[in-house]
Amino acid sequence: MQLVIVAVIVVGGFFALSNWLFVTTNHDQKIQVPDLSKMEFSKVETVLKELNLRYEVIDSASFNPNYPGKSVIEQSPTEGEFVKENRKIYLTLNPSKYGDVHIVDFYGKTKNEVEAQLRAVGFVIGDYSYIQDLGKDVVRKLKFKGKEINKGDKLPKKSVIDLVLGNGKR
Repeated sequence: MQLVIVAVIVVGGFFALSNWLFVTTNHDQKIQVPDLSKMEFSKVETVLKELNLRYEVIDSASFNPNYPGKSVIEQSPTEGEFVKENRKIYLTLNPSKYGDVHIVDFYGKTKNEVEAQLRAVGFVIGDYSYIQDLGKDVVRKLKFKGKEINKGDKLPKKSVIDLVLGNGKR
């Protein structure tokens, strides 16, 4: 008789546990993850809330001009995958602009040296102008949108910088 009681408890416990897991894990429930790429963050919040999904921004990557500012560049899980209710979607956002970069020491260096330094940190070289100076192709000034810039100033990456060089004459 005791073996029958134990068997009934074990079988009953198994069915109770199995039904409890079925209900609490939302078995057979599927939500298809939408395509969030290039979608503005404010709209992403609304879409995910309507689908009863959560989100977490894991990174704001370096600026990508092919995507609108503050829009989704990557998502995980990817679009089309099926997830359960209240699942967290991980997002990588596009910053609103390029990050700022410090201007390096340039005075008295050659044109090639300064160009290499500026390009290495993400600037674009613009026009050249020459002033009366003994040092030929030696950098004397840097300009951004017509204004002189100095060592330590900060400008957005991909800014166009003009070089003022010596002409090699007295």
